[in-house]
Amino acid sequence: MQKPNIVIIMTDQQRADLSKREGFSLDTTPFLDSMAQRGVWFDHAYTTMPICGPARVSMLTGRYPSASRVRTNWNIEDAFYKEDLFDIFRRHGYKTGLCGKNHSHLKPEKTDFWFAGEHLGIFGDSLSEQEKAFNEFLKETHFHVSMNPTPFPLECQIPYRLVSRATQWIESLGNQAFLLWLSIPEPHNPYQVPEPYFSMFEADYPPPDTDKTALEIKGFKYQFCRESFIKAFPDYERQIRRARLNYLGMLRLIDDQLRRFVQFMEEKKLMENTIVIFLSDHGDLVGEYGLLRKGPELPEPIIRIPLQFYGAGIKAREEAHPAHVSIVDLTPTLCEAIGEPLGEGVQGRSILPVLRGEDYPEKEFSSSYVEQGFGGLHYAEKESLDQEKDGLEISRDGKPGAFDCLNSWTQSGTMRMVRKGDWKLIMDMMGKGQLYNLRDDPHEIRNLYDAPEYVEKRSELLEKLAAWMLRVQDPLPLPHKRYVMKRDARNYWNS
Repeated sequence: MQKPNIVIIMTDQQRADLSKREGFSLDTTPFLDSMAQRGVWFDHAYTTMPICGPARVSMLTGRYPSASRVRTNWNIEDAFYKEDLFDIFRRHGYKTGLCGKNHSHLKPEKTDFWFAGEHLGIFGDSLSEQEKAFNEFLKETHFHVSMNPTPFPLECQIPYRLVSRATQWIESLGNQAFLLWLSIPEPHNPYQVPEPYFSMFEADYPPPDTDKTALEIKGFKYQFCRESFIKAFPDYERQIRRARLNYLGMLRLIDDQLRRFVQFMEEKKLMENTIVIFLSDHGDLVGEYGLLRKGPELPEPIIRIPLQFYGAGIKAREEAHPAHVSIVDLTPTLCEAIGEPLGEGVQGRSILPVLRGEDYPEKEFSSSYVEQGFGGLHYAEKESLDQEKDGLEISRDGKPGAFDCLNSWTQSGTMRMVRKGDWKLIMDMMGKGQLYNLRDDPHEIRNLYDAPEYVEKRSELLEKLAAWMLRVQDPLPLPHKRYVMKRDARNYWNS
């Protein structure tokens, strides 16, 4: 049997619920919605940690951040694993390529094709004058938001250029099997987009479901983010609406480019033996709680991700699959698709039976687990740590500064989350708990952790969280003599 080509299309910071198929009022991703309903898609898919580097390392290694040792964007070089997805596929004779944003431990020497693109542009010696000017424009956004339409044509946009380069590489391969990571840096900030996307959703603008009034309930880390945004960008409150509109416009721009990519694959008769995966590394608050980007704790908008599979061997279902799945499940799933056994230290599970419409253990996929924090104590409001040294640039003389929502304040401490059905529990290292019914309270405003009437539900989820935390303890290094570890072939613990 011919091994399938694999295309992993990843966006950065794409929120799962801003699409028609998830009930959003605007048609932001019509092509992705149609592709999802011709394949398998999940509305209970989660990242392992709502940060680029840790999530991407999890995807490529099948390991949770607590095991990979990449718990911040500043620990990527510490990635700990036996083999990653690119190692395995090259060993199987695949041509491998990265086209776009890396932000993982992956190095060019592991690939046959490497074309890098970042949030502030694509760099190199072959840029046109217009492309150089576009890079300068992105830099002038201060990694935040453009209040006016991007004054460059669609062809300058990074998603357009990445799709063009990816199709060129695929066409050069002939009949060779390939693994492509098409990694689009958007809709991550800077929030910018050209016309017609800039004005596309203006008339029907849907404001966020929550606003800054929720911050009193959500607590210090959320409040710190908003205060820091205002310090860096004094016009922040007015900018939220524009940032949200630009974000929605960028979703449609990306969708149009992915349509162009898949149409190329179909025209070249490649889809008959190709699996296309679409996902994001984490989400974006996009105005929720009066905030942008990500940073504080583990709210649904930043931890739940879009995830869908389409192509060879995927049995289509129109509705979302009910299984709880994770970005960490990608590597074991694709390994099984090419006949590769589960590697040492891999913690994710193969969902290949789910994708093929076969029987699978429903109990195994009845809950999700997410990690957050780099350790130590939580920072409080008044601390000796210098905010500017930690990434906050205060605006001066009317000029905007900058603010990194991932900082010592928002990432301090340790949090773990489990979701099971409609219920979600978060626990921190101090024993502080949060319990939410997401059906009745989708924005996590009413913490039921201490409510007497929910003590049984709390106990149930605490038990599930404890089991998950034991389950993801790193087995590496394995014993050097004797002691053969018993493992399920698909890493199922509840068969």
